Amino acid sequence: MRLSSVKAPAISEKDFEAQVKDLAKIFQWKYYHTWRSFHSPAGFPDCVMVRPRRTIFAELKSEKGIVSPKQQEWLDILAQCPGNEVFVWRPGDFEGIVEILK
Repeated sequence: MRLSSVKAPAISEKDFEAQVKDLAKIFQWKYYHTWRSFHSPAGFPDCVMVRPRRTIFAELKSEKGIVSPKQQEWLDILAQCPGNEVFVWRPGDFEGIVEILK
């Protein structure tokens, strides 16, 4: 079997979120993730990370996950606020996430 034909196993959004949270801790970000969004506004990004002079809002998706219209609405308005960094991150973006957070 050729190495190029082997696909990495899919990672769940929950496991991906744990990886992002671990990275935030390693690079000394304050990290917030709503545990249960039942009473929260629909579409608010999955996590908020803050470190002096930077605020990141990130929607975390599986490789095939789709951003809902409500999520996109939040991402768009947050991106219009000066200083906010707004992302949709997927497991395949891991190396880029490391670069952003370090």
